[in-house]
Amino acid sequence: MSGDTYLAYDYPLLSAFWTMLVFFLWIMWFVLLFRVVVDVLRDDHLSGWAKAGWLAFCVFLPFLGVFVYVIARGKDMGRREASQAREQQKAFDSYIRETAKGSDGSSGGSSSGVDELARLSEIRARGDITDEEFAKAKQMVLSGSRR
Repeated sequence: MSGDTYLAYDYPLLSAFWTMLVFFLWIMWFVLLFRVVVDVLRDDHLSGWAKAGWLAFCVFLPFLGVFVYVIARGKDMGRREASQAREQQKAFDSYIRETAKGSDGSSGGSSSGVDELARLSEIRARGDITDEEFAKAKQMVLSGSRR
């Protein structure tokens, strides 16, 4: 063996901790960089030239560009992210309400008998229910009683 051989006991414990710290900081740097790039692209108040300028600054001088962006616009980053989260939650809640109204005809009374019969005929056409089950469900819808 002409080359040096390094074994596990040749790498001290403190060096292992420093390696993990450097690796962790390296990952955190990329997380911060990508969050800044996403925030620049997502901001509706910036013009196209301002977005291009911030992105060029962050690409050509990454450390300085990201830190200047965080200092200059960091507070607004959090506000934009929080408002987007609120908007997504509102959209999700309204989707859930609309879906619940559509699948359960009893909530709000917005589903008419015609909608129920159309839904039943689609289910029968797919083959999920038999003709006898369809007839029973149709009779229940026409009589106005629910399950």
